[in-house]
Amino acid sequence: MLKIDMHTHIIPEKMPNWTEKFGYGDFIYLQHHRPGYAKMMKGNQFFREIEENCWDPEVRIKDYEKFNTQVQVVCTIPVMFSYWAKAHDCLDLSMFLNDHIHELAVQYPKHYIGLATIPMQDTELAIQELERCKELGIPGIQIGSNINDENLSEDRFFPIFEACQELDMAVMVHPWNMMGMKHMTKYWLPWLVGMPAETSRAICSMIFGGVFERLPDLRVNFVHAGGSFLATVGRVEHGFNCRPDLVAIDNPVNPREYLGKFWVDCITHDPEIMKYILKIQGSKKITLGSDYPFPLGDLEIGKFIEEMDLDCSVVEDIFCNSTLDWLKLDKKDYLNE
Repeated sequence: MLKIDMHTHIIPEKMPNWTEKFGYGDFIYLQHHRPGYAKMMKGNQFFREIEENCWDPEVRIKDYEKFNTQVQVVCTIPVMFSYWAKAHDCLDLSMFLNDHIHELAVQYPKHYIGLATIPMQDTELAIQELERCKELGIPGIQIGSNINDENLSEDRFFPIFEACQELDMAVMVHPWNMMGMKHMTKYWLPWLVGMPAETSRAICSMIFGGVFERLPDLRVNFVHAGGSFLATVGRVEHGFNCRPDLVAIDNPVNPREYLGKFWVDCITHDPEIMKYILKIQGSKKITLGSDYPFPLGDLEIGKFIEEMDLDCSVVEDIFCNSTLDWLKLDKKDYLNE
């Protein structure tokens, strides 16, 4: 069975020191301090250490063979978004990252599909890079769950989503810049609590802001199984019903009506939660994702789904069909002859 992991991250092995190039800011660059490893530096501060599977395409392909997974959808690491930077500098950085991802997909067409990053802080430049990536053949983009603390429902982002629909470009929403992060650094809470909340924030913003209602053909995938949204949709719906004066001010449609109209990946780490999400979301809107190569992701790339005794058609939806539908790609292009 074809397996496509639609949620993986990659970074070029060699990048400029953007802080030196632009003359300000805490941009990420790599210090290759020992074979097979690099320090991600944020300005002059150590951010995290990564291994060669963050940049080496051959290493990644061999890792994936262990789990019978043929194709990886690759996008940048969210810390690279750099939405806080001057817009033209962010465009420069985005173009560098997108060209790298495009070249990877061209070099390994059976193994890699790319998602682009765009300077969301500037609507005109974001659409400009979106159009360029469309010309390159990149089928979609990855964006953050908020843009410099602004929700995705803000009016200035709507033209970007509108352009995605017009260009037939898919959107992946990834949590980042987690709310309350500086107040809960202990116990890794930004990643354990903040990330799920960020994804629910993004979904609620797009629903209540009327983005899905106004753009019914926009194809959006929210990673980490939709964060905390699907588990709390009853509360969200109840809030919509009991206080429409606060919640339904921009869109009168019940939020539950949007279940099954966007995609989520399968990273639940829990078969029982996966059963619940299958029940309310449907297998055709659940994609295989791992968050490779990071440890908080699904380290066995869908193994728990194979062990759930699901119908073969459901597993095939999750493992490939849903991703192909989300990205509007043809299965035959990724099957070995």
